Amino acid sequence: MAPVTVTDNNFQIQISKRAGTLLGLAKHLSQCHSSKKLMTRPLMGALLSESTQVEEFLDACGAGRNCRWCAFRSLTAAIKHFSDLSYELLHIRHTLPGYRLLPIERDFVEATDETLEFTVEVLQGVAKRLLVKADNLGLVVPSRSLREESYTEELPVGQLPRDCATRRVEAVSESAARLTTAFLNLAVESKYVRAASGAKPKEYVSYAADSLSEEKLRSLELQFHNLQSLYDTYVSGSEAEQLDTDLPVLRGHISVVFHLLRTATLFAHHYERHVNKRLCDSQSRQKPVVEAELLLDMLMKYSVTHINLYIGCAEHLCHEMLKRYAEVVEIEVPVPPYRGFHVRPSTLVSKIALHYGSELQMELDDEVYDAGSPLELFRANEKINANKRRWLSAEIVRLNLVQEGWGQKDTNVVVRDVVLALAARSKLLLYEQPLQLPAESARKEGTLLEKVIDEMARLLAMGQIDADTKLTAKFIGDRRVLDDIELLAESGYGEDKFGNNVRLPEELAYLRR
Repeated sequence: MAPVTVTDNNFQIQISKRAGTLLGLAKHLSQCHSSKKLMTRPLMGALLSESTQVEEFLDACGAGRNCRWCAFRSLTAAIKHFSDLSYELLHIRHTLPGYRLLPIERDFVEATDETLEFTVEVLQGVAKRLLVKADNLGLVVPSRSLREESYTEELPVGQLPRDCATRRVEAVSESAARLTTAFLNLAVESKYVRAASGAKPKEYVSYAADSLSEEKLRSLELQFHNLQSLYDTYVSGSEAEQLDTDLPVLRGHISVVFHLLRTATLFAHHYERHVNKRLCDSQSRQKPVVEAELLLDMLMKYSVTHINLYIGCAEHLCHEMLKRYAEVVEIEVPVPPYRGFHVRPSTLVSKIALHYGSELQMELDDEVYDAGSPLELFRANEKINANKRRWLSAEIVRLNLVQEGWGQKDTNVVVRDVVLALAARSKLLLYEQPLQLPAESARKEGTLLEKVIDEMARLLAMGQIDADTKLTAKFIGDRRVLDDIELLAESGYGEDKFGNNVRLPEELAYLRR
């Protein structure tokens, strides 16, 4: 069935009716000499609602792919984006006192006001261009100006009394731990956005194309929104907020980061969709409503900078809260099967401790190590290797692999036989085949047994073999930390017995970032 084409005259009549209120609002914007009077949520809400409805009508009729109407559609979209942005900024400004935000090194109120002035100024410019375009297209612009008082915002001083019954909770510690852990996981997810806060202006474009793309920002925004919903469902209005006054503070940081991410997503969307994208090759194509440099400057200096600062504050808060609710337990897990606590296992263990901001100790043969430090865990390898050497010696003697009457046998031949015998019994791992034995023996004097034991120790040190001693280590710390340590150990500390990378379980996804 062939598509039906609407006539331009028909479409013009219909869009005049649908866009009347929006054009009236645009006229009000263009005639207002004080941007302060425009900074109200009723006005921005009306602009957002009307522009959304007009944009949907334009899209339903294919205006975005029509050279005569695509510019009008683009200007309508710009009204929608910047009224949405302005509404978010006004929301932040009005709700800041209730967020109980921790102090940062910037004046957030001033930065919010400056960004709001920018978005309202853009809106006024777009409104003027929309009216010119509407006139060129023959649309009817309302002659009467809107009543300014309809869009003022007057708020009462103070709040209504809080007289709803407080909900009971089974355990405050569980609610606090759940929220703080979820926030810390999202802080890791935000790593690349936070890293962009240190970017130089010449790097803005490359960041906008990668870690600050609309897709990535929107995904992160959704996750913080989910976390805010989690708080409101299980904690808000409960006695937990009274028993732990840090919980409402955490909620404030979750919310402000969510709303800042909303502004970042909107900035990124307009940059990707409307600044970097050509409308069409007709003469109706116009310059962007805002220069790319200005848009990226606001994205970086306002949204990204403050996202980084407030996540950093809340991370520290979460660590302190988790310490208060720490449930110290201990577990016993196998040491890493491949060469003990070398770089990968040690780094992963310490990253778990760092993630929770919690103290973590490891005990091995009555010696205590700070498991939050990879270098401390490296030191444990001395004991692990000594244990392996002793175990190898004991197994060689126990299994009688070197007999007394072999005094004249070649040491290297006996060593090969011993290695193969232990490997056949699954007591030894061979990392190099064929086995490369040094030309000179490790020991010149002594019995054949002593020479073989020394050669085995040398092969172990050279990394050609490894002993499967089933050695275990004890970890002591908060239960949440040890749950992750146990998962890590079950996953071979991220590697198999030959040192190849092994995918970690989803619960430990934060270690991969």
